[in-house]
Amino acid sequence: MSEPFPVDLKYSKEHEWVKVDGKTALVGITHHAQDQLGDVVYVELPPVGKEIKAMEEFGVVESVKSVSSLFCPVSGKVVEANSALNNSPQLVNDDPYGKGWIIKVEMGNPADTNALLSAADYKKLVEAK
Repeated sequence: MSEPFPVDLKYSKEHEWVKVDGKTALVGITHHAQDQLGDVVYVELPPVGKEIKAMEEFGVVESVKSVSSLFCPVSGKVVEANSALNNSPQLVNDDPYGKGWIIKVEMGNPADTNALLSAADYKKLVEAK
């Protein structure tokens, strides 16, 4: 199992994570989120080129338990969507911080990440529930 709170990521209160590499942000859902959802059976991906505002819905993840909206923690343009999820949505469960990433965004405003939580703060949020 992967580390539930990797320190090199930033987190949203809506349980998405962001890994920043220059002006590019990789986005997925957290270990906690996939654990709460149960077995993921479908991920709706946005089209490449879509412009997204910070905290705007960009897709949905469907599990055997429920359907949840996905919110992008940063604003920018979708430059890649993880097409592997079309045939293997369970990657979100198996490797949420690796092969289970959902989209790659070219950030319009890298300062958006300043509003996100650190691993320690996200851990506190999750454990407080």
